[in-house]
Amino acid sequence: MAETARRIRQAKRRTDDTERKNAAAALQRALDRRDNGGATGH
Repeated sequence: MAETARRIRQAKRRTDDTERKNAAAALQRALDRRDNGGATGH
């Protein structure tokens, strides 16, 4: 029982890390687009 719970937690942690990395990458892309726009907005 404890072994199964441990596996589930480890799998969940990996998913959380992946989601966190994806969110960080998306945020960085959004910031890059904003920063690259300049005064003209392109």
